[in-house]
Amino acid sequence: MSPTVRRKLPEIVGVGPGRTGSTWLHRVLEGHVDLPHGIKETQFFSTFFYKGIDWYMRHFRYATGERKIVDICPYYFKVEARDRIKAFIPDARIITTMRDPVDRLYSIYKLMRHCGTARRGSFEETLKGWPSMAGGNRYAFHLKAWFDTFGRENVLVTLYDELRAEPQSYVNRVTDFIGIERIRLAEKSHLSDETNSFARAPRNRKLARRGTAVKYWLRGHQAYRVVSLLERLGVWEFCGGRGEPFPNLTPEQDARLRERFLPEIEALEEMLMIDLSAWKKPRVARRVSVERTSVRAEYLRVAFTAAVLGGLLALGMIQTAVSPTNPFDELTPQSEPFYRL
Repeated sequence: MSPTVRRKLPEIVGVGPGRTGSTWLHRVLEGHVDLPHGIKETQFFSTFFYKGIDWYMRHFRYATGERKIVDICPYYFKVEARDRIKAFIPDARIITTMRDPVDRLYSIYKLMRHCGTARRGSFEETLKGWPSMAGGNRYAFHLKAWFDTFGRENVLVTLYDELRAEPQSYVNRVTDFIGIERIRLAEKSHLSDETNSFARAPRNRKLARRGTAVKYWLRGHQAYRVVSLLERLGVWEFCGGRGEPFPNLTPEQDARLRERFLPEIEALEEMLMIDLSAWKKPRVARRVSVERTSVRAEYLRVAFTAAVLGGLLALGMIQTAVSPTNPFDELTPQSEPFYRL
């Protein structure tokens, strides 16, 4: 690989796992490092690997080499992504963020419902049908593999708890690891205190699934301006929301999951020599916030979304599966292609 090609690939890769604040971190780093152009998550080493390395490098075509090149994608925590990163960027430095496994698992469930991946059903029913949802919570197991592949000194392990409680401290650790000047969050007034979350399930799973397929077709063709425009217009939220509010986990569900993940938590404590006792304690029930919209606004959004999706599908933009790899599956691919309409 020539020096020019190597320069167009990231030096730092944030690999997740998912639902650990990667969108927030991406926004913090904007303007301080060279990030993928036009999109937050390229998903090259997971979903779009079949597109080829030139497709990936195009995301960094404006990088001049004056700033660090960084790619942050929460879908890279899986085995095949790690091996692919090693093959193409052998000297990459890796950033990971660990989150309370129970909170993270339930957040993944809501994401899968939002995107139409999981059928209508309770959290426990979905977990039974998709046991691989919990695969990314084997933190110690996966981290050991990252340490062995890239070297312990080249893997930064952070905690989502610190991001939430002490965001400036969290960012300082990340910027020091990347090797750039520290970023003062007080100057980032546009940052929201919240990370991406979903309050409601989709009203129509088929619409959610088709909306996700449209989005991924557009992303596969790097039509990121269209993706962003439709997001600002509320199309993706319309497709994946508006249904029943997600309930909180019951105390019994929470207790069962914490018992299930206790060995993993203790293994991570031993590996990193830190105290994670907060992850072993039951969570206090949180209120679910529900947004309300007017009937007229709802009608306009229905009409607009139907027109957009209908137009895209009528043009034959999506015919079959984009890729059989499900980005939300953290352990093994499912038998059903994720993007089939």
